Amino acid sequence: MPAHPPSASRADLVADTALALLAERGMRGLTHRAVDEAAGLPQGSTSNVARTRQALLELSVRRLADREARVLALHEMPDPRTGGTGSLVDALALATHRALTRNRDLTVARYELALEATRRPELRAHFDAAGARFREQLSQLVSALGSADPDRHVLSLVAWADGLMFSCVAGTYHAQVPGLEQVRTGLRELLAGMLGAGKGVV
Repeated sequence: MPAHPPSASRADLVADTALALLAERGMRGLTHRAVDEAAGLPQGSTSNVARTRQALLELSVRRLADREARVLALHEMPDPRTGGTGSLVDALALATHRALTRNRDLTVARYELALEATRRPELRAHFDAAGARFREQLSQLVSALGSADPDRHVLSLVAWADGLMFSCVAGTYHAQVPGLEQVRTGLRELLAGMLGAGKGVV
């Protein structure tokens, strides 16, 4: 289970433990009692934070969005208007590679929650809202690079990254995780096709 500093909130501890359990045991292994035990909390502590299973799942989705935002670190990306497409390639490649390696369990938890959201419309709303934050920021970045169709290009970028991550985390390429340079090359090729070879994709 994830380690937390003394200042970490009880809700963050519960949510992080829930995400760790999802990655380790799957959706069926996520219970209030299991979170209490794994987090070393007194019995009933998780219920005090998230009374129902739906509330626990929503808490997990919100925490997932916060943690993935730190992995992606879009706010730290260079301005494409000054750094060019190469800066976006480097930043997205690093974020994708982090999701495949040191944040692999977080990626597995995301897929567990995504599948559960297909069966729970009320969870779907929270899951989609979290994803929209990333898509909006990415749309601004590709627009700054001269994209003629930002929405379509963002869909292609997200689909490419999601496909790569699923294949290498849970699919048939799970034992063949690409290195950072391979991820960078794939993104460079994709953006070159979208924006045109003359747009400075290096």
